[in-house]
Amino acid sequence: MPLSFYKYQGTGNDFVMVDNRKLSFPSEDEALVKSLCDRRTGIGADGLILLQDHPDYDFEMVYFNADGRLGSMCGNGARCTVRFAKQLGVIEDVACFLAADGEHQASIERDLILLHMNDVKEIEQVGEDYYLNTGSPHYVRFVDDVQALDVFAEGRAIRYNERFNAVGTNVNFVQKLAEDEIYVRTYERGVEDETLSCGTGVTACALVASRNGFSSPIKVKTPGGDLQVTFVENEAGFKTIYLIGPAKLVFSGTVPV
Repeated sequence: MPLSFYKYQGTGNDFVMVDNRKLSFPSEDEALVKSLCDRRTGIGADGLILLQDHPDYDFEMVYFNADGRLGSMCGNGARCTVRFAKQLGVIEDVACFLAADGEHQASIERDLILLHMNDVKEIEQVGEDYYLNTGSPHYVRFVDDVQALDVFAEGRAIRYNERFNAVGTNVNFVQKLAEDEIYVRTYERGVEDETLSCGTGVTACALVASRNGFSSPIKVKTPGGDLQVTFVENEAGFKTIYLIGPAKLVFSGTVPV
C-alpha cells in the first residue's frame, strides 16, 4: 500500500509527518520507520511523527527517532506537528496536545510557532558542564569556538561514555555571541549524528545560559536557522518556557510500504 506523507522542517530539523488519525500506520515496525528516515534509500529525515486523535486533546504527537525507536519529546518536531495540524484542519491558531512528556500548548503567529515547554526544576552541574531534561535529556558544554568543533566526535564521546551509554543523551555545544545571543550545535541520540537544530537542546542551552549571566529572552542561532527561548526563573527552577521559531512544509508525496 502507498503511504501518504508530508515532509516538514523546523530550522533544518526535518521530519516525515503522517496523518495517523485512522491508526493505519504500523507504528511497531521499527525497520519501516528507519527505512523511511534513511537519507539515501528513503524519504530522509531526522525523525518520523504520527499525528493521532486523542479524546482529551486536539491531537497526540507520537515521535520516532531516525533509528526507528520511539523517542522522547522533540521541540522542533512539536512545532512542525502544530503546523501540520493546522494544515489538516485539526486546529486553527492554538493547540493543546499530548506528547511524550505530557501536555503542551502552542500558538501560531504568522511564520512562527510558540511552543510552551514543560517546567524544568533542576540543572545538574557536571564539572564545568551541565545536564538537564527539557523533555529529552541534554548535556551542555560552553566552548570558545563552536564552529571549529568536531561535534560528531566530541558529542559521540559523551553520548557513549560510561554514564550515558545505556540510555544515551543529546550533547550540545554552546558559544556566547552577545549578551542576549548564543550559538548551539547538537549531537542527537537516535540520529547518532549532528543535526542542523534541536528544539529541546536549544531550550536546554538557553536555560543553562541563564546561569551564566543571560536573561530572557535569549536568541539562539543554529546551523539550520534562528530560534528564541523565553522563560521565567525563580527559586523552584524555570517555568513559562517557550520555544519560538518557524516550521515549514517542504514537500508531500506517497511511498510504497
